[in-house]
Amino acid sequence: MLSRRALIAALAAMGISLFAATAVQAYDGEYFEVCRLDPYGDNYLSLRTCPSTRCREIFRMGPGTQVVSINPDPVRGWWEIEILTGPGEGMRGWAFGRYLCRY
Repeated sequence: MLSRRALIAALAAMGISLFAATAVQAYDGEYFEVCRLDPYGDNYLSLRTCPSTRCREIFRMGPGTQVVSINPDPVRGWWEIEILTGPGEGMRGWAFGRYLCRY
């Protein structure tokens, strides 16, 4: 039978190893495509330098442009993304989530 001190040490070691295993998980991103644009309007989604319409537009993404999120949580409805396909491939910036559909 384990002594009380040995049991506490074993439980503490297990707790630390369980915490370390969950704390080191990497974020792989979520995959989206540009959607819900108004074809009778401007029909593009702006990629911006920060999460606001006041930020500089750096690229215009058309319908169906595929992107991946960089961070797991949007900021006030804005996702930090990287463009995966087509013109602008590899560019990073912010896009409003209303016009991004998971695929």
